[in-house]
Amino acid sequence: MKKVAFYTLGCKLNFSETSSIIRMFLQHGYEKVEFHQSPNIFVINTCSVTDNADKKCRQAVREAKKVTENPYIIIIGCYAQLKPQEIAEIPGVDAVLGASEKFRLLELLDGFEKHPKTQVFAQDISEATAFNNAYSLNDRTRTFLKVQDGCDYTCSFCTIPLARGKSRSDTVKNVISSAKTIAENDVKEIVLTGVNTGDFGLRNEIREEGFIDLIRALDQVNGIERIRISSIEPNLLNREIIDFVSSSVKFVHHFHIPLQSGSNKILKAMRRRYMRELYEERVNLIKQAMPDCCIGVDVIVGFPGETEKDFLETYNFLNELDISYLHVFSYSERPNTLAIEMDDSVPKQERSRRSKMLRSLSEKKRRFFYEQFTGQKAYILFEKDIDGGKIHGFSDNYIRVAVDVDPELINELVEVRLTEVMPNGIMKAELVDKKVQMA
Repeated sequence: MKKVAFYTLGCKLNFSETSSIIRMFLQHGYEKVEFHQSPNIFVINTCSVTDNADKKCRQAVREAKKVTENPYIIIIGCYAQLKPQEIAEIPGVDAVLGASEKFRLLELLDGFEKHPKTQVFAQDISEATAFNNAYSLNDRTRTFLKVQDGCDYTCSFCTIPLARGKSRSDTVKNVISSAKTIAENDVKEIVLTGVNTGDFGLRNEIREEGFIDLIRALDQVNGIERIRISSIEPNLLNREIIDFVSSSVKFVHHFHIPLQSGSNKILKAMRRRYMRELYEERVNLIKQAMPDCCIGVDVIVGFPGETEKDFLETYNFLNELDISYLHVFSYSERPNTLAIEMDDSVPKQERSRRSKMLRSLSEKKRRFFYEQFTGQKAYILFEKDIDGGKIHGFSDNYIRVAVDVDPELINELVEVRLTEVMPNGIMKAELVDKKVQMA
């Protein structure tokens, strides 16, 4: 029996796809092992949002060669689609598969026999028109369920449309079938994932269903306690969706909404599909409907042409907005994007300074959000991760909680009382009832 190990870089979508590819290997008699357990085959699923992701791919290849003598190394994912020939020249790589080919990996690489030259299977991205179902299972307490892929937006900084192709979706019927399978595996929480999740419903460039149709149907699936929307564009997050989530039993009070900049000048240069006024309106609508809602924000600093005034406009906008935390990214030049041709590049040292300022703001925002719930009760879904004698989990509105380790708590919804925010930014809690509250 051949042993295969997997290494995943990047987003929740990549994790869902890796998990589905793992199941394909298992169905064909392969044994999944950890990266360090001398596998015969390594599958590295790559990201390419930043140049750092590219470097991590190369590093993973080097580590694989240290673990196993003469292993068979396969590279898939966004980096593989964008730069297949570049990856093929990395010493030790045996095969590179693009967006249309990665789910045909076992068929295309029959037997995983080594060849004198790296095998490259990467068609033009225009050929990536099929939707491949994927969801993670048995890796985490939560399951990442892929409902959409690709993107029709043309943001000037982004390579994802080049790496994943046009927007396309699963059907509501198929998603519900996957959700029922997930429920049968004792999973308590599903996280809906996609490149542009709110654009759900497009198939063959025709809109057959909408995101609201999907979440209404998922709300009826038995056996799943929580459903979380991983990320949704502000222009697609309408009042209908907000009102539905506010009244739903399963959908949690947590939205992650990309902003990218609080400056309308920079938003226009980024070719985003909204201005800051619409973003602020969406946040206000959410907070009116769900005062306890956690709102996360993606922000890019150092975009070409971003002056200090532009950055401070973003900083002040976020400081005054009723949000809960930030994911901060320094702008990274990516080939074949419009932004790379723009003038007035921001020095990397300045990008780093601005990132540090926003990360500090994020810590303050998160702490303030957590402190509002001190003394209140909440149901926490505890994870497998154990750190320093503590076990961690999340409330429905994404407050991270730590309690003393108790194996019975793992993958259970347990009622706790939130007591205080610790110096590490995690909320300390005590169990309301020592008996596990079964969901």
